[in-house]
Amino acid sequence: MLLSLRRIPISAQVGILVTIAFVLAALLAPVIAPYSSTVVVGDVWEPMSAKHWLGTDNLGRDLFTRLLYGGRITLFIAALATALSFTLGASLGFSAAVIGGWFDEVLSRFVDMIMSIPTLIFALVVLSVLPSNTVTLIVVMGILDSTRVYRISRAVAVDVNVMDFVEAAKLRGEGKIWVIFREILPNALSPLVAELGLRFIFAILFLSALSFLGLGVQPPQSDWGGMVKENKDGIVFGIPAALLPAAAIAILAISVNLVADWVLNRTTDLKGGRGNG
Repeated sequence: MLLSLRRIPISAQVGILVTIAFVLAALLAPVIAPYSSTVVVGDVWEPMSAKHWLGTDNLGRDLFTRLLYGGRITLFIAALATALSFTLGASLGFSAAVIGGWFDEVLSRFVDMIMSIPTLIFALVVLSVLPSNTVTLIVVMGILDSTRVYRISRAVAVDVNVMDFVEAAKLRGEGKIWVIFREILPNALSPLVAELGLRFIFAILFLSALSFLGLGVQPPQSDWGGMVKENKDGIVFGIPAALLPAAAIAILAISVNLVADWVLNRTTDLKGGRGNG
């Protein structure tokens, strides 16, 4: 166990530990939080104290509690949106590369049309019409982000699809489902794993932007982006309440990217070693 940990770079170890800490804090928020996230427990923007570790927010709610529950909501929505985007985008990208022809052409041009519209503007228009709830946010974010996943999945699958072992599988009479999941997917995991970390962070930033603009998570619940919006006026008076959720987003983004970079390098090295052998 110790030997395997020593093989992990220091940067990746830090990224793993910080990411795990964020996930555990989100999962255990009801146990860790000293107060309810919606109850006013003090005056407006109280400073840090033994009673309120991070102070209070613009309404007098405990900021540490709000940060825990905000992280819980942020990670939950971002994780499900990322899972949806990868499931949809990778499936369609691999299918387009393997099937080819008119299916590939029509699907690729449709994705190009969706990607030509700025993602944030597209989301704002859709969310202004649809009811703004958790399910809607996950679906809208997942579908819009799946276009990026589609592009990279298709590009990787096109390269893998012309390799000898794929051609051999086709000559054996294997179907398209077999080729996608048994031949292409295992050989496309390396770039997709790296993209997974980037897409997850993008989902967090995207959700935060929507909440900051008022179309994301709705009060009395709040994610980190909503907390920045709620407390932004305090920055003028030197109150750091809005900077704490912003710092949480930045730290999580860095830690996840450190892990994603290590996984990408590791899988690339393993494939290189197998190829040379």
